[in-house]
Amino acid sequence: MNPIDELRAARPAHLGDRPVDESTRALELARAMSGSREGRRRRKAVRPAWGLGLAGAAAAVTAAVVVVSGNGTVPATPRAPGGQGVVASAGPSGTTAPRVTLSAREVLLAAAEKAARQDEGSGAYWHSVSVSRNLYTVEGGGYLVVQRDRSEGWTPSATGGEQWSRSQSLGAEPATEEDRKAWERAGSPAAFEAVVPGKGRGTAKYGTIPLSTSPGKVTTSHSPLVDGDKVFWLGRNVTMKDLRGLPSDPRRLKKWLLASYEGHGTESTGEEMSGDAWLFRVSMGLIMDMPVTPEVRGAAFRMLAELDEVKVTENVTDAEGRQGTAVSVEESPRGGGVYENRLVFDEATGQPLAGENVVVKPGGPQAGFEPGAVWNSTVLIEAGWTDSAPESS
Repeated sequence: MNPIDELRAARPAHLGDRPVDESTRALELARAMSGSREGRRRRKAVRPAWGLGLAGAAAAVTAAVVVVSGNGTVPATPRAPGGQGVVASAGPSGTTAPRVTLSAREVLLAAAEKAARQDEGSGAYWHSVSVSRNLYTVEGGGYLVVQRDRSEGWTPSATGGEQWSRSQSLGAEPATEEDRKAWERAGSPAAFEAVVPGKGRGTAKYGTIPLSTSPGKVTTSHSPLVDGDKVFWLGRNVTMKDLRGLPSDPRRLKKWLLASYEGHGTESTGEEMSGDAWLFRVSMGLIMDMPVTPEVRGAAFRMLAELDEVKVTENVTDAEGRQGTAVSVEESPRGGGVYENRLVFDEATGQPLAGENVVVKPGGPQAGFEPGAVWNSTVLIEAGWTDSAPESS
């Protein structure tokens, strides 16, 4: 299978035939090609956007004052792209104020209690709205830009129905104030070429992709469900009945999910992945935007609380400016580098806010970005049941 066919086969079931924006396609191609081609399997419909490091990216978020793991607390002040630092909360004298922090397990168990008590609602369609952001280096420009894309989806609750999607490129903009000044020195171009990192930085094989500061057209499409009933990917293709019937006991939920784990990443590239990292990836989609019951969402938080590799980052501001807490695990792709795959949520309500990839050690797909940079993210604007789908346009 050639790379384009692999990407087409790896599309989320709930997105149907919606065209993929060029920035997302180029990023996913770079990531697919950066690993070994051995062991790849042919499949019809797989991961949601949340399952594989996400499709978009954020330029800079206010990162954590304190990073907490199950084994202790480590001070951390990751830097945003362009060399800008992150300022920790300060005490009266201007020094960093000490904080009382909870363990990762305590934070996740508290979130589980709140998530399990959320209202569920009902309707003919599961409707979600998200905005993805993707961080790029402008070729020859010496500055970074963020490409933004809005996605909206309607997944039918009944088998045999149609899934709907609506998408729009929101345009690219300089990532930080420092990058904006560099962009202005370059003449404030409305269009530019962005480098797509990948294997060996990717510039020779993948070249660049065109980006624009102007929003694109809104596109709406619809198509039948895959196989008539497949709606999402959760370690395997699942139906609405599967999702609604997931166990609310965290041990049983973990067993159900791990039945699909084969020792490698979710894209079947042959790249080894720990069970904790795999389970975290899959669970992000379950928590973020799948139509599971509140009790199952709470069970997912409890399940993550028992993972050895998970850690918590406090005081994270997502790309929409919302304050939250992040739980994460580290991943080391074969193409190089290390990044944190993290889920940001509102600790007061248990509501998911965003999925992010944060650079720990530059390399591979995140080559050229500084440690602490959020090189891609998807923020959840809303998710819930509705009785209406859009008309074609």
